[in-house]
Amino acid sequence: MKSGINIQRDENGVPHVQASQRQDVYWGQGYVHGHDRALQLILMRILGTGRLAEFLDPSDDGVAVDRFFRRMNWSKNTETALAELDPKVRPFLDQYCDGVNAALNKSIPWELKLLGYRHEAWTVHDCIMLSRMIAYLTLVQSQAEMERLFIEIAQAGISQDKLEDLFPGLLEGMDLDLIKKVKLGERLVPENLKWSSPVSRMMASNNWVVAGHKTKSKKAMLANDPHLETNRLPNVWCEMVLSSADQTVLGGTMPGVPGVLSGRNNDLAWGVTYAFIDSVDSWIEHCKDGKYFRGEDDWRPFEVRKETIARKKASPVEVTFYENEHGVLDGDPFEENHYLATRWAAADKGGVTLSALLNFWEAKTVDDGMAAARQVETGWSFVMADQAGDIAFQMSGIVPKRRESISGFIPLAAWDKENDWDGFHDPKDLPSKKNPECGFFTTANNDLNEYGQFKPINMPMGSYRSDRISEILKDATELESKDFKEMHYDVQSVQARLFMEKIKPLLPDSDHGRLLRDWDGCYDRESKGAMLFEDVYKALYQVVFGKNGFGEAIVDHLAEETGTFIDFYANFDRILLAESSPWFGDSDPKALYQKAINKALTGPIRVLKDCQTFTLKHILLGDKVPGIFGFNRGPIVAIGSRATIHQGQLYRSGGRETTFLPSFRTVIDMANEGLESNLAGGPSDRRFSRWYCNDLENWQSGTYKRLSSESTLPFPL
Repeated sequence: MKSGINIQRDENGVPHVQASQRQDVYWGQGYVHGHDRALQLILMRILGTGRLAEFLDPSDDGVAVDRFFRRMNWSKNTETALAELDPKVRPFLDQYCDGVNAALNKSIPWELKLLGYRHEAWTVHDCIMLSRMIAYLTLVQSQAEMERLFIEIAQAGISQDKLEDLFPGLLEGMDLDLIKKVKLGERLVPENLKWSSPVSRMMASNNWVVAGHKTKSKKAMLANDPHLETNRLPNVWCEMVLSSADQTVLGGTMPGVPGVLSGRNNDLAWGVTYAFIDSVDSWIEHCKDGKYFRGEDDWRPFEVRKETIARKKASPVEVTFYENEHGVLDGDPFEENHYLATRWAAADKGGVTLSALLNFWEAKTVDDGMAAARQVETGWSFVMADQAGDIAFQMSGIVPKRRESISGFIPLAAWDKENDWDGFHDPKDLPSKKNPECGFFTTANNDLNEYGQFKPINMPMGSYRSDRISEILKDATELESKDFKEMHYDVQSVQARLFMEKIKPLLPDSDHGRLLRDWDGCYDRESKGAMLFEDVYKALYQVVFGKNGFGEAIVDHLAEETGTFIDFYANFDRILLAESSPWFGDSDPKALYQKAINKALTGPIRVLKDCQTFTLKHILLGDKVPGIFGFNRGPIVAIGSRATIHQGQLYRSGGRETTFLPSFRTVIDMANEGLESNLAGGPSDRRFSRWYCNDLENWQSGTYKRLSSESTLPFPL
């Protein structure tokens, strides 16, 4: 252990790092990550560097995963980001990496030793790479995949009036004939991404902040509950308390990246959700003979990047990527055709982001926090509260400037220069709000464009969760932490309430009909009505979008094997709740609802607790070892739905089960020291540690522990 650094645990196993110098605190944070989350760190780096086939899985599936990460090039394209690091921050990153290596040099997880893995030093380049992975995977990725799905829908022959009804205001400049010419190559993310479990899928979250005049303590209060993939061990979050001579920063950290991403210091609290900004675009490139078209006889060669994917006990595979100013081509330019080239605005960023996140250490006011958040290069919604009583919301992210009226959702002709980006919007123009008159602010991945000088979001999630939070907070006074905790577990569905207004008058006088008619709109463990509603809701998708559009088989696939209806249900709900739509054909909407009800209310009556269950699985061994050894935990009941504050979503994606639930919950009252939290897991990724899964029972029961500056147990344990 480095001298001058004290690392202990509290009674819940949460690591506490204490040092007089701030840079030594980061050495200690790196050491804790290297000790408690070594397996998570190493697996994430193996994936991010495209070396899965080399170390773990030489199959075609492993090569496909490596090809995806090599395509993104996050692990090599880091020099620009490093050059943009704040000079005062670089020593903190270096110390963090030294701490990680000090732990990994002492011990490598036995699981990886059995697979022949040899330790390679952790570097600042790895921190940059992981910050990109955290921001892109299933976040930016979901936008890119939805834009790609739009092409598949258009090419399937869906009429333009239906497309405009499903994506209103997003299709300006669309050349439908050109889009139909696009040849889609390999998926942006492999269909069978079974090795993605080390990198938790991230999608939805809630956060809200309340001013002191609405609280019992008369101080501001804040809550955050990131909804990530929860059916994994360890939990993606690693709680920690970091203390120097004059500052304490505590909350949720991400192994591989220094600092606290959601939490507080002595003066300021902050929570984050994904903002759903559109920072990724595709262009349609006309290619032949290895070149791309730029007008008349102007054909230009691509930059060619060749990489070799090593394979464990097998021959290596050489892959070639073709790149230009629009990103990486999805196709072979030597075969004449129209292909997509895709670019993410933050693909070569990360240095300023890490600097900004580390600047939260010394932020004292919401103004300081907003200034730091504006510098984050990826898309997040921050809410904040300070000791002076101010509260605020600030969105972050690099957003391209596109020509007027162009949304960025549809691919445009690459040879028309008017379709190129014209720099990036000023972060000061991003949506933000300080001290709203209503006394609170909430974000839940919903449309927040009204708070900015331009519109960075074009495909938000529905507003149901935000509406429910606002509904509770609007007239509330004398709020306490217990009220926020109850809100974290709230399973009342605003979405269901809206649909039931149309469904109730059409229900039959039967056991099914009476149960659904009397349902209270809550997705709790014992609910039968919730499952009946889900049956009707899914039948509506089939009746409206299956028979009149995509086809029933495609609707089933999108519902069962992708997150399309989970992430972007607002687009589909808007049609289902409308009085008229091209998707209804010649049918009256009431007749379509009746058809769905008749179709759905015929099977056995089920209880939510028997249907929505999942198992937390070890990120490497998963189902490879018998349950008796305790690497996996469950079954766990997932209360809630896509549209409740306590989101509870189970589905398959890429050939494996995934979940979206509140993986980590925090409540902060600025009148008190520290914060209250629970975590779906524990501090350590070591199965035989007492801290492997010690917080799971609290997470299930709604019990919160307190994180503060107090610690009593030695480290490591």
